[in-house]
Amino acid sequence: MTASDHDVHAETKMTVHERDFATLAEPVAAWLGETSGEPVTISDLHAPQGGGMSSVTLLFDANSQPLVARMPPEDTSFPVFPSYDIVQQFEIMKLVADHSDVPVPPIVGVEETGDVVGAPFGVMKAVAGRTPTDNPPYVFGGWLMDATPEERRQLQDGTVKALAGIHGIADASTVFASLAPEGEPLRAHVDALRAYYEWTRSTDGLRIPIIEETFDWLEANWPADPGPGVLSWGDARPGNIIFDGFEPAAVIDWEMAAIAPREVDLAWTVFLHVFFQDIANVFEMPGIPDFCRREDVIAKYEELSGHTVRDFDWYIVYSALRHAVVMSQVKRRMIHFGEEQQPDDPDGFVMHAALLKRLLEGTYEWA
Repeated sequence: MTASDHDVHAETKMTVHERDFATLAEPVAAWLGETSGEPVTISDLHAPQGGGMSSVTLLFDANSQPLVARMPPEDTSFPVFPSYDIVQQFEIMKLVADHSDVPVPPIVGVEETGDVVGAPFGVMKAVAGRTPTDNPPYVFGGWLMDATPEERRQLQDGTVKALAGIHGIADASTVFASLAPEGEPLRAHVDALRAYYEWTRSTDGLRIPIIEETFDWLEANWPADPGPGVLSWGDARPGNIIFDGFEPAAVIDWEMAAIAPREVDLAWTVFLHVFFQDIANVFEMPGIPDFCRREDVIAKYEELSGHTVRDFDWYIVYSALRHAVVMSQVKRRMIHFGEEQQPDDPDGFVMHAALLKRLLEGTYEWA
């Protein structure tokens, strides 16, 4: 990737959905009315800015109460993932609230049948606060970059505390039975990623060398003792936390949740910042090099959890691979909607291919 490939000064315009949101207000209002037992009027229904591209998120007021709805993308929107279990996501949030002090949004209700709007959806109360943005990435500017080092450290430590709380839920495979894997948790997690990669290839048959090389590297360097599985948040990072000031107010976005070793989440948190910081470095921008440094995150996690972090380099590579598979599907999606051109090199489907190569070679220089 070169600086000329992207305009970092403007939000990247990407097709997130093709649904007409205005048509959803009436049926959702009627459903909420039946659920609450009183008439409901919906106003100001809209999608948030600067977020992700997977499940559809809608913000609206219902009788002046700020609410948030989550639903699967429509089939015509070239989904990023093969399936979206909204009911399970809301079940996980409820169980997290029941079994820990990790803050999650209060749930209003879940429509499981799909009869109301053509797909299941869930509604939760809106939590006041702010999140670091993905689009444009927070390393290019904004409230987190403008914060003091002490404030950013407070936010970072709050993120790690949320991870420790999630992972601290006892007997996770029983509590979150719908996520329980068959067999050893790490093997099941990697096998699921490989199946996802094969699904992304279903539209074009394309093999991406850097992704397949990384799968081979993981097998050759498999951890001797991955340890037991815990509840893994999945997309574990500050961008999926609503912050009140610099303290977590709500942990959101559970669509990648699984049962997996603790290091899966911990490395993902570190790697996603590495990914953003690497983009800033490409554009010779300062970014936030003192944020989410691996030694700081590991030390705080070990302090809070009592768990000794193991095989972290392996899990960093695994995080880079997980992100590579997701980004390859995002790239296909953008090509499908005419927002990007087909790369000549298959590795061009992975925005961070050069970074991933350095990780495989052991030449990445940690700050």
